[in-house]
Amino acid sequence: MIVDVHAHVLLPGVEAEVAGRRGHEGHRAADARRNGQESLRVSGRMVAERLHRLTGVGARLADMDAAGVDVQLVSPSPSHYHYWAEPSVAERAHRAANEGVAEHCSHAPDRLLGLGLVPLQHPDKAVELLDHALSLGLRGVEISSHAPGRELSDPAYEPLWARAAATGAVLFLHPFGCTLDERLDRWYLSNIVGQPAENAVALSHLIFSGVLDRHPGLRVVAAHGGGYLPTHVGRADHGWRVRPDARGCAEPPSSYLRRMWFDSLVHDSAVLRHLVRAVGADRVLLGSDHPFDMGSDSPVAGLREAGLEPSELAAIGGGNAAALLDLTADPPTKEIP
Repeated sequence: MIVDVHAHVLLPGVEAEVAGRRGHEGHRAADARRNGQESLRVSGRMVAERLHRLTGVGARLADMDAAGVDVQLVSPSPSHYHYWAEPSVAERAHRAANEGVAEHCSHAPDRLLGLGLVPLQHPDKAVELLDHALSLGLRGVEISSHAPGRELSDPAYEPLWARAAATGAVLFLHPFGCTLDERLDRWYLSNIVGQPAENAVALSHLIFSGVLDRHPGLRVVAAHGGGYLPTHVGRADHGWRVRPDARGCAEPPSSYLRRMWFDSLVHDSAVLRHLVRAVGADRVLLGSDHPFDMGSDSPVAGLREAGLEPSELAAIGGGNAAALLDLTADPPTKEIP
């Protein structure tokens, strides 16, 4: 069983809920400033060309077959976060996202699993929307690296972390946008540099604030291999040792990497090997970012090219995900040819 944990679906129903709402135009203008007009034009064309793959179950299954993927964990396009929205709009949009993902996956329940959304800008509604996602049979929710004015270390999220840990819900950490703003508005740096940076910042907030100490059962999966953190975690450990103000967590930061999961989408065999050494082969999951252009159409081939041991390939290819998502009592040991 080959399991891809990083794949997206586009949900027109979500956009229908937010279109024309107060704050929507301001959000679109800020997005344009941060990404730059050229990147927005290229992204628009790319999404239009791949729309059938982002919305159609038949096209998704055909892509999975071509890539050798048996099961896909499908999450909403991060463009659906809409963390600018006021409470009532955010609740309707995120309920629409949860229901849209569940409906999409229902057409191939043996091959498609889903994640929903929660409105991080309204922590008081996050638990309710997590429960809504779980009630639909989704395996958890996708979250960004921060919400306006709130980092993931914010105490207001404690009820969300507690509920996620108690239910075993997966929290898929996938940044959208970057707080470096216009400094990254050319050459698609908003994604190329911004997303790995946001991953590293968000994970550091979870680690250094003690969230993972207080909620050891939390199931956090970091997209894009966790960004820059796993490759530079030695600096985090050093800071933890020498700086008293960095002692918000009980143990060195590197130890917490082995309490989370990371997808394999790092676009470099050497970096993937380093990730496996840093977090353990049992904490890496296959990820493709299907079907966006910053993803991989052949994630299994990319994994095979990393030169890992057969047991590591089997674990990353599907065994780890099968255990995390409770797909089987006995994680598969299928070899990747």
